[in-house]
Amino acid sequence: MSQRPKAGAKPASAPPPAKSKTSPAALARLILEVIAIFLVVRTLLIAGYRIPSVSMEPTLLVGDWLFVTPLPYGPHIPLTDWNLPGFMDPARGTINIYQSPPQHKTAAAPYMTVDGDSIPTIVKRIMGTPGDTIFMRKGVPYVNGIEMKVPDVSARDSVRGAVAESIFVWQHKYELANTRFGPPPATPTHDDWGPLLVPPKSYFSLGDNRYESVDARFYGFIPRKNFRGRPLFIYFSFDTQDLRFRWERMFRWLWNK
Repeated sequence: MSQRPKAGAKPASAPPPAKSKTSPAALARLILEVIAIFLVVRTLLIAGYRIPSVSMEPTLLVGDWLFVTPLPYGPHIPLTDWNLPGFMDPARGTINIYQSPPQHKTAAAPYMTVDGDSIPTIVKRIMGTPGDTIFMRKGVPYVNGIEMKVPDVSARDSVRGAVAESIFVWQHKYELANTRFGPPPATPTHDDWGPLLVPPKSYFSLGDNRYESVDARFYGFIPRKNFRGRPLFIYFSFDTQDLRFRWERMFRWLWNK
């Protein structure tokens, strides 16, 4: 016969569960998985970009942070020259992120580098697409003879616009001499150059703040493979001079700008 437990006796308690320990190998694997997910998202879907200069004012301000998607043009594989397939090409008049052609700093062009990087990734507005005839007269850009309407561009500075940069000589190779748009100027300036024919698989850019912008006028056409993405919206903005948040700029849509 089974014996009954004595009155007042306490039942035997179950042993405490063993504490699980994360091994160094498991922790390292978890960290690598998180890094891999981050890199995949950043490479294929969306990435952040900070506006470092005044070249796109007043459309984009120093201290704006943008979300950029590489999907339309084909994500770029880091540390390689490979791009995955995209589903569209950069459109005229839109804002884009691309890797600049080499900007070699010389005595004639001391401004041609960004923080010491001769091939920086920068943001500009696309003016010319493959096959376009582009030129500028008195600070007004024209594409195929039609004035390019760009919102909020900086006002013309006739003095600075007349400055001839020796580095503009690259344009002579692409100038069109006999067109209905008139002959190109003998010496290109900031506000008067072209007409130029945009080559295949190449693009021409301008900064909205044209007298403070190093763009395609200086370093030439941008190859299609150099494009890295198109901005979606401003997700954060901070005025570094007045030390204030620019709440009114946050979540401003840029796709159609």
